Amino acid sequence: MTTLFWIQTGACGGDSLALLSAESPSLEQLLSHHGVELLWHPSLSHAPTRRFDELIKAIGAGEQRLDILCVEGSIITAPRGTGMFDRHKDRAKMDIVRELAQAAEAVVAMGTCAAYGGVHAAEPNPSDCTGLQFERAQRGGLLGAEWRSKRGLPVINVAGCPAHPHAMSQTLAWLAMGLPIALDAINRPKAFFSAMVHQGCSRNEHHEYDIEDTQPGGQGCMFYNLGCEGPMTQAVCNDDLWQGVSSKTRAGVPCVGCTAPTFPKEGALFVTEKIGAVPVRLPLGVERPRYMAYKNLARAAAPLRLRGLDAGRKTKTPQSGEE
Repeated sequence: MTTLFWIQTGACGGDSLALLSAESPSLEQLLSHHGVELLWHPSLSHAPTRRFDELIKAIGAGEQRLDILCVEGSIITAPRGTGMFDRHKDRAKMDIVRELAQAAEAVVAMGTCAAYGGVHAAEPNPSDCTGLQFERAQRGGLLGAEWRSKRGLPVINVAGCPAHPHAMSQTLAWLAMGLPIALDAINRPKAFFSAMVHQGCSRNEHHEYDIEDTQPGGQGCMFYNLGCEGPMTQAVCNDDLWQGVSSKTRAGVPCVGCTAPTFPKEGALFVTEKIGAVPVRLPLGVERPRYMAYKNLARAAAPLRLRGLDAGRKTKTPQSGEE
């Protein structure tokens, strides 16, 4: 059996809730088919809280094996580095996490808060929040940049606000089976953080032809005006739809870039900062001079069906070069 201990620090519980909707594998399949023994979860364990204390003591003493430690929520270090703003009884949770991490074969940061600090670490960060091994985009965090688990792994950052259900459940399944997990430069599993949210977005064609929404509720691209971070955000939201049904952009909500260490961005979430007509932040891999030239031509080349023309004009025979 692979033992798993889940601790919640400065968090909303959204990652726990998202995990319940995983299907491949589901939480039940993790426990029954992948041999995971859930030692503790703050919402799912039915034992009294003294069991939580007993487990921490046994793990610290080497009497209870700990294979996977999952941390949900940012690490609160205030006031003045004591962490006592977030405590269990008379002990700071950051100290409990640090002790459990030293005993664990693998440590997984579930969600952007645990990975990078997330919402709680945004300015002005009154509770001095940080992630497990990152503070926003800077290496360090609670455990330090050079920290490694007993299996020799850095903290595995399953980012998201909340994290995608399958990013969580499949990462846990791979760890339980002893399979290697390739990580990117900020310690996210590459299997879930290599493609853009933009890939698979149902509004891709509107993006390519510069057909832009200026307010929510339309069918156009939300990148140019409404702050959509899809072209810059690495996640599987439009490749592996949530609950097999939808995603933010398919529901008409701009991607907010929640898997990035800099989430949430400074300023308004649903506004695209521009210089002239060109967004300040461009899709990953795109050069600004080429983008400006492309944008000037794109709308003129758009097919009639994307230009918002009235039904009468759509029925006309397309001219040469039009669709």
